[in-house]
Amino acid sequence: MMRALLWASRIVIFLFLFAFAVKNTDPVSVRFFFDAAWQAPLVIVALAFFAGGAVLGVLALLGTVFGLRREAARLRRELKQAQSAPPPVNQAPQPGA
Repeated sequence: MMRALLWASRIVIFLFLFAFAVKNTDPVSVRFFFDAAWQAPLVIVALAFFAGGAVLGVLALLGTVFGLRREAARLRRELKQAQSAPPPVNQAPQPGA
């Protein structure tokens, strides 16, 4: 049941995006500095800027991801050392002392 619902939602999203792409094929001009311009269909421009934003988002997270991986490796080393160390000996008080 859940698998069918997942596929149904994927099909609906695909059809929505396909209809958006078909309806937005008019050429647009994207102007840059020094009178440089790029002319392409609107759907291509939207896709390019979406992909560029996704790439910038991933690049912004790389520092955090690598820092967390370093910390996880350090914690694994500490855990391994703690597990390999002999257990502490508890000295119980002597009876009658």
